[in-house]
Amino acid sequence: MTARLIVEADGLVKTFGKVRALDGLDLSVHSGEVLAVLGPNGAGKSTFINLIATLLRPDGGHLTVGGYDVARQPAMVRRLVALAGQSAAVEPTMTGRENVQMIARLFGQSRSDARRNAAAVLERLGLTESADRLVRTYSGGMRRRLDVGASLVGRPAILLLDEPTTGLDPRSRNELWDVIRALVADGTDVLLTTQYLDEADHLASRIAIVDHGRVVASGTPRELKQRAGSTVVEVHVRDADSLPRVTAALQVLGADAPSIDVPTRSVRVRLDVATQRVFAALRPLDDTGIAIDEVSVRQPTLDEAFLALTGARQEEVA
Repeated sequence: MTARLIVEADGLVKTFGKVRALDGLDLSVHSGEVLAVLGPNGAGKSTFINLIATLLRPDGGHLTVGGYDVARQPAMVRRLVALAGQSAAVEPTMTGRENVQMIARLFGQSRSDARRNAAAVLERLGLTESADRLVRTYSGGMRRRLDVGASLVGRPAILLLDEPTTGLDPRSRNELWDVIRALVADGTDVLLTTQYLDEADHLASRIAIVDHGRVVASGTPRELKQRAGSTVVEVHVRDADSLPRVTAALQVLGADAPSIDVPTRSVRVRLDVATQRVFAALRPLDDTGIAIDEVSVRQPTLDEAFLALTGARQEEVA
């Protein structure tokens, strides 16, 4: 059975003065998938999310959400979506329970329904024990979970997450990832932007890479990694002075020039030969006394796929 189309953008254009944030973007989102939108700074990711949430109006093209046109039927679109933005939009002087109940009431729920639905959401996100504490006492990770919970209390068909784990420590990130996975397992459709490529790799069933306001590549994480090219060999040495000789040894193996990372004392190259030849090329280094701490042969990472497809550095992703 074909998955239902929940978001469809066709030639979408949005400008801010002379800046063309979206320049004919084409992108479809189907039910049952988590779509992650990646791109360099200024690529148009957050603009796309805000258009879906009806916070902006398109200047050209066509955008539908759940079959409704965002320009002509924004009220119907708002019934389907919920947005958790880049910072937790919760009131610190209220308790967690009061925050979620307030949002439920704004959705038009009765007092009894708001209490019941807020309790269910808080339990779902593991916040029941802290529900009656003031939010100003919450950690950053708890605030983000509460923000997601407030978005869910209206029972949206589509949850929009704009960089949901920005600023969180690794433990809080993992906790929020677990929450998102649970939501997807329960049938919530999720569209997220993120500046963390490993986050997209962990959560997304499909990734769209946006650059200069257009989709330049899309596919599963595995498909995008395969498009990045060949197997990668990475060698870590004990002494940074050994890097030039290791680089020269790997030069003959690579499809392009090896990449040297002095701080980590490593050399990385995409292979243009059979994997077995890697160790043959490195064997002569044993005679020179070079201490090699680690040799890894692996598939390209999503970071490398992103670099290959956009030409952007990973730190430019946001």
